[in-house]
Amino acid sequence: MKYDYLIVGAGFAGSVMAERLASQLNKKVLVVEKRNHIAGNAYDEYDEHGILVHRYGPHIFHTNSKEVFDYLSQFTEWIPYEHRVLAKIGNDLYPIPINRITINKLYKLNLKTDEEVKEYFESVKEKRFPILNSEDIIVNQVGKDLFEKFFKHYTKKQWNLEPSELSPSVCGRIPVRTNDDCRYFTDKFQFMPKEGYTKMFEKLLKHKNIEVILNTDYKTILDSVKFDKMIYTGPIDYFFDYKFGKLPYRSIRFEFKNLKQKKYQQTVQINYVDDTEKFTRVVEHKLLNQQNAETTTISFEYPQQDGEPFYPIPTEENRQKYLLYKQESEKLNKVIFCGRLAEYQYYNMDQVVANTLKQFKSESE
Repeated sequence: MKYDYLIVGAGFAGSVMAERLASQLNKKVLVVEKRNHIAGNAYDEYDEHGILVHRYGPHIFHTNSKEVFDYLSQFTEWIPYEHRVLAKIGNDLYPIPINRITINKLYKLNLKTDEEVKEYFESVKEKRFPILNSEDIIVNQVGKDLFEKFFKHYTKKQWNLEPSELSPSVCGRIPVRTNDDCRYFTDKFQFMPKEGYTKMFEKLLKHKNIEVILNTDYKTILDSVKFDKMIYTGPIDYFFDYKFGKLPYRSIRFEFKNLKQKKYQQTVQINYVDDTEKFTRVVEHKLLNQQNAETTTISFEYPQQDGEPFYPIPTEENRQKYLLYKQESEKLNKVIFCGRLAEYQYYNMDQVVANTLKQFKSESE
């Protein structure tokens, strides 16, 4: 059978593009996924204890884009959910992103207004110019002590690099607040899919024009499948057979435990920001979808070099290598590269959806 499009990868980029091409342009689409499930790293499933767990870490949907929210709302109902994270230092827990509550508790202060917190940050910050790396961007905002307590060790565990070796974008994604807002995100739309992400993806891909093949490396079927164009959402270096060398990623090993108790911790996610533990965070999964269960399942996250590619490592050397691959990709007019791995770029879920919808519009013109 001949297809209009071969789509490599059944994560957000691949699935959204498949749905749009099939439903809006009546194109025949084959989606090829090397893993044994759809939904990419957003994949969730019920464990043997009946608790919905995020197999690749917590995926929290948040966006300011009404277009993205309305689009995904065609495929899921939502549960309102505002993510809150605490950072563990010694035996104490502090809100993160850093805010007024964090500062008052940590330094035994009694700052009452945004202005007072702003003045405090002004008094402790160290001027860094130009901002060249992740250490610079934090020290420039809140000074050395807060940087070392909340960012230095956590970042080193996460990336196996010092913050001074990483792009400002890594730590710069985490805001610093002067108010007492303890939500991790402040976006207009903050929800979780009512039945989970996998169910949402099943609905995205449920169309007579879409066929999905799992457990398959797309390179093994290229000789046997006819198609006009390819949408590639996998690692760009793999597409080009690593001709310029491998692009490095950080991966994560997850250790799941079910506990015979109602609740394990104060909030869904606790970050272990010092260097006393090798894991970076502990997540209590049933709190994500507000499940009522007699037991609870938690996960410990251990960053590692090998395994499923999660995070492109944003150093200047890696960016230059990626640009070589990008130049190669621009020579191909029958292949569209989109998504986190194909663009070697960290994206939130809503950003992937927004970019894919934009690329679809370009493709349909």
